[in-house]
Amino acid sequence: MKHYYKIIISSIFLLVLFSCNKKLDLPSDGRITIDQVFSDYNRTRGYLNSCYGHLPAPYMDRASFTDEAQDADDITSGSRYTMWYGGNITSQTYALYSSDGSPWAQLFQGITKCNTFIENIRTATVYASEEVKAGWTAQAHTLRALYYLQLIKRYGGVPIFDKPLDILHDFSKDNRATFGEVVKFIMADCDSALAVPNTQNGFSWNIYDNQFGIMSRAVAYAIKSQAITYAASPLWADGTYSWADAAQVTAEALQQCLANGYKLFDEVPASGIAQNSYALYFFTTSNDQRAVDKETIYQGGGQMQVWKFAGLPSTPGMEKAGPCPTQELVDSYEMANGEAPISGYSDASRLIPIVNPASGYDETNPYAGRDPRFYASIYYNGAVRNLDQPAGKKVETYVGGEEEISALNRKHTRTGYYQRKFNNYKSGQNNDADGAIRLFRLAELYLNFAEAANQSVGPDAAVTANGQSMTAREAVSAVRARVGMPAFPIGMSKEDFDKKYRNERRIELAFEEHRFFDVRRWKILNQTDQFVTGVEITKNGADFTYNRFKFEDRDCSSDKYLMYPIDQDEVNKIIGLSDVNWQNPGWLD
Repeated sequence: MKHYYKIIISSIFLLVLFSCNKKLDLPSDGRITIDQVFSDYNRTRGYLNSCYGHLPAPYMDRASFTDEAQDADDITSGSRYTMWYGGNITSQTYALYSSDGSPWAQLFQGITKCNTFIENIRTATVYASEEVKAGWTAQAHTLRALYYLQLIKRYGGVPIFDKPLDILHDFSKDNRATFGEVVKFIMADCDSALAVPNTQNGFSWNIYDNQFGIMSRAVAYAIKSQAITYAASPLWADGTYSWADAAQVTAEALQQCLANGYKLFDEVPASGIAQNSYALYFFTTSNDQRAVDKETIYQGGGQMQVWKFAGLPSTPGMEKAGPCPTQELVDSYEMANGEAPISGYSDASRLIPIVNPASGYDETNPYAGRDPRFYASIYYNGAVRNLDQPAGKKVETYVGGEEEISALNRKHTRTGYYQRKFNNYKSGQNNDADGAIRLFRLAELYLNFAEAANQSVGPDAAVTANGQSMTAREAVSAVRARVGMPAFPIGMSKEDFDKKYRNERRIELAFEEHRFFDVRRWKILNQTDQFVTGVEITKNGADFTYNRFKFEDRDCSSDKYLMYPIDQDEVNKIIGLSDVNWQNPGWLD
């Protein structure tokens, strides 16, 4: 571990990081000291830049590690999905098969750099105003908070390092902090950043030219909102934070963002571009200084080639169908009238749905009259392929159709559905126009507040922050209003609200990595991920028959999978130093 904490930087590393800055005047041995770094404006800025880039980028394939999707690569022997679904994962092999490897070292490297920056900028001789230095420091505090949030979401409590570690640091004295203790540290980091004035050279709400991806005040508030929502959730609640605490923090975060120009993306697209504002949002660039996209708080990941890696086999150049939406996900989309189409299942295999008569759902025409987000997120049998040709090609997932199910070809769906979210139907070999996952966006802040407020005071009681009051029902209904879905009813019980809220969160944030962490923090993994289902469709003249089927049980829903295993090499080092085993439960292989 000690190599993560070196404070001497190699010339090669610096040259890569500072390639856009002036050529460095390096000593003949190829090394410069930290003091030399922080005595030069460009080197100091370059070191701050090096604090970025340690975040695991969100990506659509995490959906295949949840009940959102069954991956088309489950037919490939030895694929990570085959190994995951079969439960053939150990602490030694986890990094090979998980969605983002095992980012323990990567995140601690980022934290170490932030610590070095925060410690040295205080006494730096660099020629820069105090305002500028304070703004840089705020970025480093926010980045450190972000990295710690990503760690605890995956691993639970981790050791807290708030300063650079000496080369002779005694790691045998380190301890894993509790989840709540790390969240307190995260909150303090964000508050330190937010104490810096809101100026262009300080810590701003605005995103200026050439600042895409920079830490901002909105990011600090988003980190606080998510961190405390997790800290109050069943898996992580340890008495440090209550739902009442979470309601106040999430309310302030939401209201601060709303007061500073953030709003749900509501641009109405032409009918030949996207089905609705929700669909358009996910392939609209967020790199526009908030000129059009005022919802994105932080993107995090890069542009995805959905057409290629989660596409339809009728698309030239596509390689695989990727995450294939499950029947459970399809069932979760309400009807346009706000009623759930399916109230449950009469069998343990979820093959016989119990139709909610109030919904108007028709089992012989199951895709009609659904929540508009359904049409924006999923390709289903009969979906219009090219929106500018509404009378043209339709998606054919029925037996014998061009996009039919296949258990032999990973270019074909495994479930009867394909992912549509993030996909601009015009994308292809000569036109990559698909979108990217937002790590934080305003809709999540609405939902975080709704969850905390409901758990704290119920659906209809107001919580006040920043001079504004809002109820849980109003918050979740604001998200639904964007797509024309009815508001949650007044007078729901806390339990009924929570059930409907969790479903709302599932569909609003589908394929955005939230589901993976939500079912864990709610401690319902053993209910959601034991198996999934799909549908095989047969065509009889002009009619279709829909036959649900169940995939083999997955062996990745035990409590072991609630957390990532810590890298076994790191665990072994700690055991060697202190005889304490830091490994997470179930991963002691």
